[in-house]
Amino acid sequence: MTVFLGEVLLARSLLSACEADLANLLREVQQVVDVPIRGVISDGQRSIRKAIQAVLPDVPHQLCHFHYLREAAKPVYEADKHAKKELKKHLRGIRPIERTVEKRQDEEAEAIRGYCLAVRSALTDDGRPPLAAPGLKLHARISAIAASLTRVSEKGAYHVS
Repeated sequence: MTVFLGEVLLARSLLSACEADLANLLREVQQVVDVPIRGVISDGQRSIRKAIQAVLPDVPHQLCHFHYLREAAKPVYEADKHAKKELKKHLRGIRPIERTVEKRQDEEAEAIRGYCLAVRSALTDDGRPPLAAPGLKLHARISAIAASLTRVSEKGAYHVS
């Protein structure tokens, strides 16, 4: 339960994580450890917060950085997830385009198949939220594909119908 310089000072198996059981464990820590408790870091679980408040009311308590960041990122993650879903709606229809060129072996058909493959790859490649947002990643990849198509179209290299 309590760690000091990476060393476990006390560990107990509890039948539940209710406030009363955790408060008893904290009291045991206070008795066993001959070091003043200057602060507590936890995942913010309600029963842990209540137990700390009951047993150590004057000791500062903060959320661990991982849990804090994960919670802070939830609204961004949900917005990104929605954005990705909406982007995917606009990118449906790759298969009919591929069918129109499947029997062709010319350079233009190869280029079209390449762009279709790039779109398919972009649709299935997810990032790891919250630091690599899948929706933003998809938007960046699709934007790069669209820019490439625009450059090809401006050069007049291919006539895509």
